[in-house]
Amino acid sequence: MSESKLPATFKAFIEKFPALGEAHERVAVAVDKQGPLDAKTLALVKMGICMGANLESAFRSHVRRAMKHGATVEEIEQTILLAMNTVGFPRTVAAWQWAWKQIERDQNEASE
Repeated sequence: MSESKLPATFKAFIEKFPALGEAHERVAVAVDKQGPLDAKTLALVKMGICMGANLESAFRSHVRRAMKHGATVEEIEQTILLAMNTVGFPRTVAAWQWAWKQIERDQNEASE
């Protein structure tokens, strides 16, 4: 991920604790390689996990990653809707709003 897109708090934490940042990255890479799922599917699954944990920043990061790996807006929205019966209507609406914030941000950056 581009260094400029990382949240400021995350960057500050990694700067203060670089060994933890490196370990975090190694675990992420190792976990992603543990099975047959492709990068787009991994990002969509992680979106669902982030919805359940109510993690907006991480959710938006995975929206960005899913789209980078070819996910369509319709696939992003379906992923969000799949969680509604599990995490509830309010959290689903919040995640939909988070996704659109990210989609619009990426679209604006692409047009600049």
